[in-house]
Amino acid sequence: MRLTRLDIRGLRRFGDVSLAPAPGLNLITGDNGAGKTSVLEAIHLLAYGRSFRGRVRDGLIRSGEPALEVYAEWWEDAGARPRKVGLRHSGQAWEGRLDGASVGQLGELCAALAAVTFEPGSHALVSGGGEPRRRYLDWGLFHVEPEFLPSWRRYARALKQRNSLLKQRGGSARHRAGDAQLDAWDHELAEAGEPMTRQRQRYLEQLQQALQPASAALAPALGLASLDFLPGWRREDMSLADALLLARDRDLAAGYTSVGPHRADWRVRHAALPNGETLSRGQAKLTALSCMLAQAEHYVAQRGEWPVLLLDDLASELDQAHQRRLLDRLATSGAQVIVTGTQPPAPLVDLGLALARFHVEQGLVHSDPPA
Repeated sequence: MRLTRLDIRGLRRFGDVSLAPAPGLNLITGDNGAGKTSVLEAIHLLAYGRSFRGRVRDGLIRSGEPALEVYAEWWEDAGARPRKVGLRHSGQAWEGRLDGASVGQLGELCAALAAVTFEPGSHALVSGGGEPRRRYLDWGLFHVEPEFLPSWRRYARALKQRNSLLKQRGGSARHRAGDAQLDAWDHELAEAGEPMTRQRQRYLEQLQQALQPASAALAPALGLASLDFLPGWRREDMSLADALLLARDRDLAAGYTSVGPHRADWRVRHAALPNGETLSRGQAKLTALSCMLAQAEHYVAQRGEWPVLLLDDLASELDQAHQRRLLDRLATSGAQVIVTGTQPPAPLVDLGLALARFHVEQGLVHSDPPA
């Protein structure tokens, strides 16, 4: 997967800019606040349907502009023609187009363009709450397991309905047993949630095979890495249907569903930290990067092509030794990589890697001759 064109209009500092990324390594430089990260943010918007930096009301649309628009073209390794995707937000709703046709759901765009992003907040993947880890699992399954999305959507709809019903019922004792509506939604959640959970567990087991060499290359001091899956209920003791029934009194009192795949999680264990010691911020960054690289490499194994790799402010996130390990690994991978920084990362210069250069200044993106 190789982006060949990116147009951005009305996103943060940008009025109207375009760039044509090269197939391999791309470097985007500029002063702090110039807009380097916004270039990666634009690609992330197309691939995820959301920003990694905040919501629309947090300044995503440039002041004075009626809307933000992002357009991209890319080639897939097995494709005979370029794919085209466009996204627009006027402050009210997202509108998307894929290969010239309007899409009903942003998920159609996200399924088409795959990107993996490492940015200053990525350490939350291992040190934050469970939501980013569930998104990580679901992103991977969304792209490599066609049967996952229908189960995910079915579960999400049922969960919304059950939670609404729980809020209506409140703490009323007469609804704590034999409630036909709650029984029906429990059945629906179990029917969708059990296969979702099996798919997540299988996917995590497959990821572990890719994680171990990635972690050994990027964070050898932490020792062998392994992944533990936490399904969201005591799955070893009971089915999801039984867990929902057992939790019904508590859920009625709380007004929401307390068990199930929406509470799932996973964690990384390192051989050098057998007692589960808390990772330092630097260790968390390296672990998150290892997980993201493992996910990208699993994507390659399943789809036959790399996702686009976005590395924001690499020099401030990793020391030079770890930058060198990562860039040396990616330079020969065949992946399209887009790196940002105030200056070229020293290992890029030292390794003599061929790359395309871009520079962001005063809301404009300039192409520099290849180094």
